[in-house]
Amino acid sequence: MNNLLIGLLGALIATNQPVAVSNLITQTTGLTVNVPDPNDPVEKEFHKIMTDDDAVLAEVDGWIRENNDFAEKGGGIPADTLNTRIHAKFAGTIKAYEDFIQRHPEHVRARLAYGSFLNDIKDEEGAEAQWKKALELDPKNPACWNNLGLLYTGGHLGKTKEGIQYFEKAIELNPKEPLYYRNLADVVGLFRKDAMEYYKIDEQQVFNKTLALYQQARKLDPDDFELAQNLAETYYGIKPFRADEGLAAWTNALNVAENELEREGVYIHLARFKLHAERFAQAREQLNGVTNEMFFTQKMRLLHNIDDQESKAQQTNAAPAAVELKSATPGKKPSP
Repeated sequence: MNNLLIGLLGALIATNQPVAVSNLITQTTGLTVNVPDPNDPVEKEFHKIMTDDDAVLAEVDGWIRENNDFAEKGGGIPADTLNTRIHAKFAGTIKAYEDFIQRHPEHVRARLAYGSFLNDIKDEEGAEAQWKKALELDPKNPACWNNLGLLYTGGHLGKTKEGIQYFEKAIELNPKEPLYYRNLADVVGLFRKDAMEYYKIDEQQVFNKTLALYQQARKLDPDDFELAQNLAETYYGIKPFRADEGLAAWTNALNVAENELEREGVYIHLARFKLHAERFAQAREQLNGVTNEMFFTQKMRLLHNIDDQESKAQQTNAAPAAVELKSATPGKKPSP
């Protein structure tokens, strides 16, 4: 049992648990962590607001899905009526956050949570205002930088380069958080032109940077399947083609797949890479493990491509046909 775990067990039986845990993590890792006291009335109120926040979003999501199902069957309520109902539901949560922040204007986590709620309901400007205020109150809080980075690169604000800068600052403040590397890798890989201009590198160097960021994230979170998959998918854009590295990455993803559906999806990718590397028999064998109907079309297309490319490869590699030499005069051998 490592020293941190032993210390945490001791901290959990301490009289003042939040302070004990915070002090221990600081002493062991060098990171400053403020653990809120769950018995604090302010924290209890804040926790209830967040719980209600999650419940409201889940309920509204249920309304939308249920109405869509009814609409497919010729029923459901008009969109305007549903939107009015949704906005009325959101209004209660908005008021709860606003009242809390009015009484506790320097509560950074409340502003982060409220900003997330506003972002979830598509109020990007409101989310930006809350997160910027949180950053003003606590400029060394990496979550503030990360959230704004997500907003600038994932919304309609068109601030990709600024978002990249925010993700880098989040990593600088907390280099042990895999999510920050992952978010930056997603943006660099998706907005390659902006990344090329920001870092002053070419497209292939952008792919290499994306790989490096995903690899760092995987070191910190080696069991995350989606992360392993994102890393492996990056190899599709790299030139010249790195067959062995790509196959190794997809094999790593296979090793952390959590269910048969994820595993069969990886088999498809492994078959593609083996086909590209002209390992035709291995590609066919890989597809034997694909049995789910949702992959049927991809499997059939790959099998067709394997047959086609293998045939072309055999023709290209075939020995030249022998040429029979004939003399101009029957019965005589041609002159040397």
